[in-house]
Amino acid sequence: MNGELRWGILSTADIGRHKVGPALQAARRCRVVAVGSRDGERAREYAHALGIARAYASYEQVLADPEVDAVYIPLPNHLHAEWTIAAARAGKHVLCEKPLAMNAADAQRMADACQEAGVVLLEAFMYRLHPLWVAVRELVRAGRIGRLEAVQSWFGYYNDDALDIRNIAEYGGGALYDIGCYCINLSRMLFGAEPSGVRASMTIDPTAGVDTLTSAILEFPTGTAQFSCSTRTETDQRVHIYGTTGRIAVPIPFNIPPDRQTEITVTTRAARNEGAKTETVRFDPLDQYAAQAEEMAGAVLDRQPLQFPSSDAVANMRVIDRIFEAAKSAAVSATPK
Repeated sequence: MNGELRWGILSTADIGRHKVGPALQAARRCRVVAVGSRDGERAREYAHALGIARAYASYEQVLADPEVDAVYIPLPNHLHAEWTIAAARAGKHVLCEKPLAMNAADAQRMADACQEAGVVLLEAFMYRLHPLWVAVRELVRAGRIGRLEAVQSWFGYYNDDALDIRNIAEYGGGALYDIGCYCINLSRMLFGAEPSGVRASMTIDPTAGVDTLTSAILEFPTGTAQFSCSTRTETDQRVHIYGTTGRIAVPIPFNIPPDRQTEITVTTRAARNEGAKTETVRFDPLDQYAAQAEEMAGAVLDRQPLQFPSSDAVANMRVIDRIFEAAKSAAVSATPK
């Protein structure tokens, strides 16, 4: 294979145009060579804006392009499985937006198809490759805050546009799919395990049929994670990590800015009867989407193992499935007889 990873993009979605596409172009050993849309004019305009050589009026044409090694799929959630499997059969490596699928069964089919085709599949949780989260994982692993006991996270924004795909149930809309998946992912990552118990509640938009507020408790063998996510609240995101002798606060855990420093605060105490010491750790600007592209390039060009393989994406979907089930059971139990 060439010394660079040549990318095609399936869809002209905003996240690809404004965040991931430019990052793919800027990442080391990466180049976007094609973009496809069901609207040829949109594809041409997108290609012109990002300096992409070829614009196609279908996704199939991108997959048929022999100069495309890998594809980025920012399609609506309900199309992830179909086009990831199609890409695998075409011999293309896949970076697929989160959540990987609509359920764990589909996620497993995607992972199996990619494994059978011998191509790389990475779920696009870009945040976890940022040096900030590399440092947080190391701090927890090294016992800097003692034994990890609890993780609390919040992720929310306001969006009541009925035409937005994030508010259309059949497209995989709703808060849990869109942003709650991050909270699940980071909790599993920090505990290094799968939850043994799941409890949840959901507020459902009566018109759209999507969850607008979801809260869950994930019980791990050594601690507990709690999170809430919402698409009907003031925009905010944060993570607090608590150990037996310290804590870590992450004020911008997911949408980490690429153009300015970011930071975490680490509070520790040597012993219970001693005062706590708080340290601010700062990180230089870095485009986490570019880091994600370079992770893919290393896996494809150098055959390096992914830090987070497709099995992790399937496991994350299993927890999402369990949260939907737990919330449904809770709602039924609370219904007056």
